[in-house]
Amino acid sequence: QVQLVESGGGLVQPGGSLRLSCAASGNIVRTNVMGWYRQSPGKERELVAASTSGGSTKYADSVKGRFTISRDNAKNTVYLQMNSLKPEGTALYYCNMVTVFGKEYWGQGTQVTVSS
Repeated sequence: QVQLVESGGGLVQPGGSLRLSCAASGNIVRTNVMGWYRQSPGKERELVAASTSGGSTKYADSVKGRFTISRDNAKNTVYLQMNSLKPEGTALYYCNMVTVFGKEYWGQGTQVTVSS
């Protein structure tokens, strides 16, 4: 079993920045994809950014150029640097891991609120 624990959410003004962290523990398969999803009330959960253990990344069009995903494989941790935040970025942000064997894990989520 794998546990994912997010941190770093909070309240930020429009245009501000936040850095989310997700630490994985447990029986971790090294070859995996780790990423961030978000869900706001009344909307479906959507992919924000993802990173493979090999270093490839993918971003939602809405965050390209503003968000950066990175990972420290030695620490089993993935980060999401969010700059130039907009009010529509307000959501519960979830960490996700999918292993090469297809097993999927989710964190509990961390709230990000962008408001003046």
